[in-house]
This record gives sequence, C-alpha cells and structure tokens, in this order.
Amino acid sequence: MAVALPMESNPEVMNKYLYKLGVSDKWKMVDVLGLENDALQWVPRPVLAVLLLFPLSENYEEHRSRQETEMLSKGHEAPKDVFHLKQVLSNVCGTIALVHSIANNVQTIDIEEGPLKKYLSDAEGLDAAAKGALLENSAALLDAYKDLVTGGNDDYEDGEPSHHFVTFIQKDGKLFELDGRKALPIEHGTTTSETFLEDAAKICREFIAREPENIGFNVVALVSTN
Repeated sequence: MAVALPMESNPEVMNKYLYKLGVSDKWKMVDVLGLENDALQWVPRPVLAVLLLFPLSENYEEHRSRQETEMLSKGHEAPKDVFHLKQVLSNVCGTIALVHSIANNVQTIDIEEGPLKKYLSDAEGLDAAAKGALLENSAALLDAYKDLVTGGNDDYEDGEPSHHFVTFIQKDGKLFELDGRKALPIEHGTTTSETFLEDAAKICREFIAREPENIGFNVVALVSTN
C-alpha cells in the first residue's frame, strides 16, 4: 500500500505536483480570495474545477450521511460520464480532489505519459470503489507528492486529518460535487461554462453556512494560464 500525505490548499504546491504528474502547464490552480461576485471577477477564466477545503465536523458527517441515505433510497446512480472515486486512505483527499479536477476535463487538458495518465487509463470502466482501491495502490502517483513536499525524507508526521477537500466540476451543463467520502456524485442543478464559478461559489457558501463556528475554509480553482 502506498503512503499518503495530507495536501495543503496551496496553489504553488498543487501546480508543482500536477506538472510533475504530466498535466499541461496551460492550466494552473489559483486562490479564490472571496466567494462574492466582486471577488470572483478576479479569477481568470475559463475555470474547469473548483476545490473547497473545509473542516471535518459532526455537521459535515450528519449532512453527508443524510444526503447519501436519501440519494440511495431514491435509486440514484452515478452518471457514467462523471469520473468519481471513493477515498480509501485517510490522507489522500487532496490528491483525489486534483484527480477529480483533471479526470473530468481530459477532453480539454493534455496529460503526458506518467503515473496520472496510467492511473486514468487503468481506471476506465471501474466503479468508484475500485477506482479508490486502484489509487490506494498507485504508489508512483502518491509518492510523487510525498517526494515533492519531503524532498525524499521519510521523517514526517502522519496524523488524523482535520480538514477535507471536495471538487466541483461542470459536466454536460450540470454542476457536480465530487467527494471521495460520498458514495455518489452530488448534482447541484444546471450551470454553464460562463456561470460555473459563480454557481460553485454558491454551493461553497452553503458549506460555510453549515459551519458558523468554523473559519478553516479555503477555495482554489483550476484555470487557464493564458
């Protein structure tokens, strides 16, 4: 089994990792400094994905459980054209969030030969649980991040995660939330390429509203470098 390290919500580190995995440098992660429309105007377009980092809490767990139960009881199934994987390792949510961002935009983003392209190829046709198990065993993919942040030094602290990443993507005119802790992608209604960032920001504000006592939220976006 590969060893996973918790990921910072730091665009500079995320970009180094993505480029190390072979993702084209025509795309990059940037900070989203505010979720109101005025602040969103400063984010470069187009935006392909939005990542939200938030504190793990009882509120989140209760909401997640209630949401899952309701969806499964209604017979919801994962859309076949949305790439979603289940989290297995405790510290891998940041990597999963980046994989969700890239995997659901492969028609737009060039990826060179390497561990990410191999993982996505091997994951074709697998369900979310099998994709998660495959990632757990993708040592090259996980070790690339570990080597980046530790410089090859294995003396690092590995504790229980206190925060969690989710990804928002636009697919076929719909806004999806992809969370490795949830059984299915969560559809949040319709969106367009032009309104995607604003629509995703609205859902991020709902996350924050459920946690009035917490301040540990951070948002980054995958955007064009042009």
